[in-house]
Amino acid sequence: MFDSHTHLDYLDDPASARHELGLTALVCIGANLEHARNAVALAEQFPDVWATVGLHPTDAGQDSPEARTEIERLAGHPRVVGIGESGLDDYWDDGLRPQQLAAFEWQLDLARRSGKALVIHTRDKADQDSAHRGVMDVLAAWPDVPVILHCFSGHAGLLRCGLERGAYFGFAGNTTYKTAQPIQAAAREVPLARLLVETDAPFLAPVPKRGRPNRPGYVRHTLEFVAGLRGMDAADLERVTDENARRVYGIAGNGPRS
Repeated sequence: MFDSHTHLDYLDDPASARHELGLTALVCIGANLEHARNAVALAEQFPDVWATVGLHPTDAGQDSPEARTEIERLAGHPRVVGIGESGLDDYWDDGLRPQQLAAFEWQLDLARRSGKALVIHTRDKADQDSAHRGVMDVLAAWPDVPVILHCFSGHAGLLRCGLERGAYFGFAGNTTYKTAQPIQAAAREVPLARLLVETDAPFLAPVPKRGRPNRPGYVRHTLEFVAGLRGMDAADLERVTDENARRVYGIAGNGPRS
């Protein structure tokens, strides 16, 4: 069972969290310079952990030549399999949109140069979609960069955009919530070969763990829910999503593809 997106270094006990509920592999997301270093350190320590490195849009204020130099250096590490998470976030009124756009474009360029997928974060306020439209506008100029639309929201326009460019779609614990009909509809529509499951732990714990800190092993609850949406056996969907995660991240056997 592969958790394709987790923040393992946020947990109090990352070592013990790695094998819960049959979890066999995970990607620890480096969402800013500190967490990128942490993610790489965990990937060096544990053979079932890989890392991404990047700058989350809500941390775009940390963007600097020094931060970029260090993240680009870490991107060359053999246990780093992706860039990001990057993207746009308009949930907070923090005035960071110009910095977010600059960091997003830089990380798209880094993903292109490194040959690694870019993990994209997109979040808006309720009943708004400025960040989603912004992500679509930016991606139009980078058609050749492989992307993962992490914690996919169900946004119809971004769904069409992602399908047209062959993106991978990550479905997290919020897929299981009663109010998540657009996400659930997307989880039925996305082609099997482009579907991923994730936790985003310690955030967005799925039903029946909602209201508690999320853990990587809880990805199984999301997988079982998505299997039910698609009328599939959970074991069959697990094989598919594990293969998809390894493909998009370039992981073969016990390490990244050379």
